Amino acid sequence: MAKIILTHDVADLGVAGDIVEVKDGYARNYLLPRKLATAWTKGAEKQIITMRRATKARELSSVEEALAAADKLRAVTVQVPVRAGSGGRLFGTVTTADIANAVKAATGFDLDKRKIALPGRIKTTGDYTIEARLHESVVAPLAIQVVAAP
Repeated sequence: MAKIILTHDVADLGVAGDIVEVKDGYARNYLLPRKLATAWTKGAEKQIITMRRATKARELSSVEEALAAADKLRAVTVQVPVRAGSGGRLFGTVTTADIANAVKAATGFDLDKRKIALPGRIKTTGDYTIEARLHESVVAPLAIQVVAAP
């Protein structure tokens, strides 16, 4: 088992700044090359403090603000314009960055693309419901409408 420090949020493992133990191969072949984690050392305490400070600055400061933002996101349906061919098939897929940009354009709310969870690949136009994690304890459903760009 390898002891590592997460530098980014990893689904089903932990959030940035957490110290976790994972199998050696998972750390060596997946987490470390993708810069999702760093190896644990005794001098890493300062790095953990810095990462936690940066994470707190990026996240919403309180649960009340997150709940207010969740209500705002529930009230709107965000249109995501993408290039599409005949029959509504997309040229590529809709990314979390596309959704974050569309949310900012529609509501003015700056949603971090890493906090958006897609149910799978979106390859056709239509209506979808996705989840946005606004706070550790607040997950908001977000209705998006993928439309063909003019």
